[in-house]
Amino acid sequence: MRTYDFTPLFRSTVGFDRLVNLVDTALSAETGANTYPPYNIEKSSDDAYRISVAVAGFSEDELTIEMRDAQLVIAAKKAQSEDDKVTYLHRGIAARAFEKRFQLADHVRATGANVENGLLHIELVREVPEALKPRRIEIANPTKTIEAKKTAKVAKDAPIEV
Repeated sequence: MRTYDFTPLFRSTVGFDRLVNLVDTALSAETGANTYPPYNIEKSSDDAYRISVAVAGFSEDELTIEMRDAQLVIAAKKAQSEDDKVTYLHRGIAARAFEKRFQLADHVRATGANVENGLLHIELVREVPEALKPRRIEIANPTKTIEAKKTAKVAKDAPIEV
């Protein structure tokens, strides 16, 4: 396995600790170790996303979705049922307990979830606060400012016609 040294990045950046930790975690994770359950991540517009997770065999009551520390955590645990008494000749639907974590970017939050045809769909949206959106700053022109003041003074001193 390769290891990467992020020290040069720390020397020239400030405030990107979370990004470096995220990359380090992604690179150190075993590939293919967490493949259950299968899932899709879709981008439906510039600020809208959808995560679809295959949850065949689970009811809505057995699923939990939580937001914790910029992470979306999806968990499922099969409730005890009378199926334990059934003898399976082949059991292809796993329905085993799982916990799936998705690291979310800043200002991304879940807006809703539903189960349809054995898939859990979670809608996500990025909502950047107005204070963080780019805004245009006008450049002041000193000559325009002086002329505007003179015009305002002349208008103020002008006699009122009746």
